[in-house]
Amino acid sequence: MASASPEPWPARFAPGLSALLRYRWSDLLHDLAAGLSVAAVALPVGVAYAQLAGFEPVYGLYASILPLLAYALFGTSRQLIVGPDAATCALVAAAVAPLSAGDAAAAMPLAVALTAIAGLLCIGASFLRLGRIADFLSKPILVGFLNGISLHIMIGQLGKLFGFRIDTTTMVATAFEIGARIEETHAPTLALGVGTFALLALSSRLLPRLPAPLIALVVAGAVVAATGLDARGVAVIGGVPAGLPVLGLPAVPLAALADLLGAAGGLALVSFTSMMLTARSFAAKNRYEIDVDREIAALGAANLAAALSQTFAVSGADSRTAVADAAGGRTQMTGLVAAAAIALVLLLLTEPLRFVPVAALAAVLVRASLSLLDIDTLRRLARFSRFEFALCLLATAGVIWVGAIQAILVAIVLALLNFVRLMARPRVELLGEVEGLPGFHSISRHRAARTEPGMIIFRFNAPLVFFNAPYFKQEALAAIRDAGPELRWFVVDALPLTGVDITSVDMLEDLARLLHARGAELVIAGRMTETEQMLRARGLGEAMIAHRHFPTLRRALRAFQAMRAEEVGRDAGG
Repeated sequence: MASASPEPWPARFAPGLSALLRYRWSDLLHDLAAGLSVAAVALPVGVAYAQLAGFEPVYGLYASILPLLAYALFGTSRQLIVGPDAATCALVAAAVAPLSAGDAAAAMPLAVALTAIAGLLCIGASFLRLGRIADFLSKPILVGFLNGISLHIMIGQLGKLFGFRIDTTTMVATAFEIGARIEETHAPTLALGVGTFALLALSSRLLPRLPAPLIALVVAGAVVAATGLDARGVAVIGGVPAGLPVLGLPAVPLAALADLLGAAGGLALVSFTSMMLTARSFAAKNRYEIDVDREIAALGAANLAAALSQTFAVSGADSRTAVADAAGGRTQMTGLVAAAAIALVLLLLTEPLRFVPVAALAAVLVRASLSLLDIDTLRRLARFSRFEFALCLLATAGVIWVGAIQAILVAIVLALLNFVRLMARPRVELLGEVEGLPGFHSISRHRAARTEPGMIIFRFNAPLVFFNAPYFKQEALAAIRDAGPELRWFVVDALPLTGVDITSVDMLEDLARLLHARGAELVIAGRMTETEQMLRARGLGEAMIAHRHFPTLRRALRAFQAMRAEEVGRDAGG
């Protein structure tokens, strides 16, 4: 059979470019409409998220141009839109604020450097084929982390809604400070914020096809311009410089780069994991596949593009992706249209942005943070698994008590503990036959299951490696003791044993010797050829290879029954 021809280089290195080179012009009207819809949402959201990250509004618009172009060229999702994201911006702010000591001029170069490092880490991970790292943070941990980020954003915006500056940094301290200073509330600011929040809710219900954030900010800006509230103490974002970003990278001291490395790793992990949740859900909805290793490279390219634009990190934007899909976007061209529209706004229409009140941006951010708060999954976890429910709450508590950046480490530790828990103490089953059901089944779940006298079928539902080999032996010895002196064969079902290491091989050989001393025998069923080839290739387990090994549990049972029948016949003949 002829080997498959290699992919052309655009498909290998820039799958989005390959798709654009084959673009069907029949999709153009759909992509144009979707791209303009995305731009209408991205403009107010980009301004708001820049505010969340602690930067001037224009940087949120810069983050919505070149990164979209980079993802369109290198990504494999047809619908995904990248750009400023609530969780990512919160992480950037948490990483940069301690290093900049409140100096806005020093914060932006640090954020750009953080973004560049995160992008390089993503690209390096793609060469090492680490895209599956997206599966590392389990859903309970990721939901708990994002719930914590949601609360972090909400509490952080309350000062802007009430019209006074918050001096504390941690969530708990901020909540106490707001409570202590509530009498300082600036009434016009609070009224604008509450009005914007109400308008967001009404727009979503009454005008679902129009971008609610854009409507709310346009109305809030118009109110300020018409009434002169900015002269009465209502904070506004002020002038936004016209023009496209100047490409380049800032000079950052090497010591600062070392300080940013850990935060960049956490930022890359969280942003890619959350991005993949969005990309996979829309790929499944539209029935196509995405390549996780190319996706992590595409995220890296988008963040490098953001750094070159001298702005902050980006990730997959679920709300803008949903807009693109709902508006009929079919290809990566949607992102290019959105980027072009935002660039035109920067060139021609920045003047009206100066009247947008900061309280209105805070209302948009609070509304966005509510979309991160996943109470439904919390309820499901509480019903499904108390352990996973506790993991979710611990991840949320990590964000609240130690901050967003340190909470990434908490999330990783929780993920490792969860993995070790599942692998170190997997379910162990003794198997038997159940009348009317094919195969072999757990005797603990099927009371009518029949076992063969003198024979144990033992199933260990995990790879057999160094940290669970003692548990395997402990459970095997307990089953052997319960079987009594009549035990002749101890059959290990090898199908769930998808991996073994030298520690487990030594343990099995030791178990075989213990069985032999009792007049019994270790038998393996399943993975016959695979196991023997592996052991011989590594020069291991010669004693094990000499033991009985059958391709299936059924063959092992028949061989045992035949052996016992032969023994009975010999005894009768003797």
